Amino acid sequence: MNIFICCSKYFYERIPPIKEALERSGHTITPPNSYDEPFKEEEIKEVGSEEHREWKAAMMRRQEPKIRANDAILVLNFEKKGVANYVGGATFLEMFKAFELGKKIFLYNPIPESILTDEIKGFGPVVINGNLGNVK
Repeated sequence: MNIFICCSKYFYERIPPIKEALERSGHTITPPNSYDEPFKEEEIKEVGSEEHREWKAAMMRRQEPKIRANDAILVLNFEKKGVANYVGGATFLEMFKAFELGKKIFLYNPIPESILTDEIKGFGPVVINGNLGNVK
């Protein structure tokens, strides 16, 4: 299966062992946007608000072709700043695009309790509870 990994940039350091395990199981993995430069956004913010807006728009435009080219997305939703199973705005939008395109959505951890809980439930994700063997 071809899988696009989606998550907060704060979780990028946790991707390599997950990516390697999935690849050993025969999956092809597409890493998240800005994976090679996870904190590029912070640099762009320093340049100016218009440059940040343009950069953010470009990142959001890149998600659709990546999701379309894959069979599924795997959302890595770990704890962030005391928030269990965190799903941020950009990741939520990637989940919505996957839903819209009829792609499988896997959540690494349970659905977070947040303002987005009902919408995430509506996407019908498969919660794998950290078991990559359930990605199928």
